[in-house]
Amino acid sequence: MNILVWHVHGSWLTAFVQGRATFLVPVTGDRGPDGLGRARTWQWPGTVLERTPEHLRDADIDLMVLQRPHELELAHRWTGRRPGIDVPAVYVEHNSPHETAVDTLHPLAGRSDISVVHVTHFNRLMWDNGRAPTTVIEHGIIDPGHRWTGEDPRAAVVVNEPVRRGRTTGTDLLPHFAAWAPLDVFGMRTEGLAGHLGLPPERCRSRDLAQGDLHSAMARCRLYVHPIRWTSLGLSLLEAMFLGMPVVALDTTEVREAVPEGAGVVSNRLEVLGSAVRAFLADPGQARRTGEAARSAALARYGERRFLDDWERLIKEVTR
Repeated sequence: MNILVWHVHGSWLTAFVQGRATFLVPVTGDRGPDGLGRARTWQWPGTVLERTPEHLRDADIDLMVLQRPHELELAHRWTGRRPGIDVPAVYVEHNSPHETAVDTLHPLAGRSDISVVHVTHFNRLMWDNGRAPTTVIEHGIIDPGHRWTGEDPRAAVVVNEPVRRGRTTGTDLLPHFAAWAPLDVFGMRTEGLAGHLGLPPERCRSRDLAQGDLHSAMARCRLYVHPIRWTSLGLSLLEAMFLGMPVVALDTTEVREAVPEGAGVVSNRLEVLGSAVRAFLADPGQARRTGEAARSAALARYGERRFLDDWERLIKEVTR
């Protein structure tokens, strides 16, 4: 089976391409957003093949996996085939609606020939999906192994473009967390964050690391902080749990489902979050026990095998 899928979300796609298929990933000369090609910072199997728009015109394609609204037109233009009409297609919705959850119509809401695959039950509930058939396939994580040491009494945060994204990613809350624990903020375009927030550099370090170094660096921190207000369930939160890190997170979107009792502290009360951060800093034993519970919970719900099995069942349904 040949599956056309764009390289949009590297972490999600890394798990997806472990499935039993050949994956055709568009590549363009500039390797721009519509043609990134194979990942350079993740390990992908040899079944992931780069294809230029010209090669896609004659390629055998059994399924199109779309992830952005404009890919409907792009797929038609590059392959000569219409998603959902000439070739079976599904649309993976990675995000919560950016605007109000009451009035936001999903881009596929007017179609009944393309299933919308939400990555969380929260997302499916918040979007107005209209006529589109929907399902939920929760995230799957390739297990990085238990790596937590907690030797560095700092809190890890993972967020891309925190200055631009602001309140969406809880960037304005970081000074609160920095008052309770020094922060290591990992992610793309985090440089200048401490100055933007008016924090001393030692309280808020920006760390833009290669993907291969990220997990080990995170796991040296005593705990993981998830200040996200309104995005989908962050893969970084789940990865921290797989690493065996205790987590402290806002009680927003799907976080409560992902972090059960004993696996971390989830609350919208700053005083509760602050107490949790200070407790994990003061008691490495408690941090270790909580991190072990977090890892067990994540393995049980977000394992790679369950994710691939769910996708295999859906692919059989939409291509039969």
